[in-house]
Amino acid sequence: PGKPNQNAYVESFNGRLRDECLNEHWFPTLLHARTEIERWRREYNEERPKKAIGGMTPAAYAQHLANTDIITPGL
Repeated sequence: PGKPNQNAYVESFNGRLRDECLNEHWFPTLLHARTEIERWRREYNEERPKKAIGGMTPAAYAQHLANTDIITPGL
């Protein structure tokens, strides 16, 4: 396996998952754990603003792209 300092993005994600989800909940069943982790993952991936896309949420950015005419060179 790689070293933690070789993939800062993954390590950051793992830390956030642990701090914001795993350490905050008691999971009495596997189904409950899966449900809470999926809820957190969706919020993390779809609802949080991201610097890489101009501070927009991924959902807003996807809508922006859907409303943008994209010109493909050579067509």
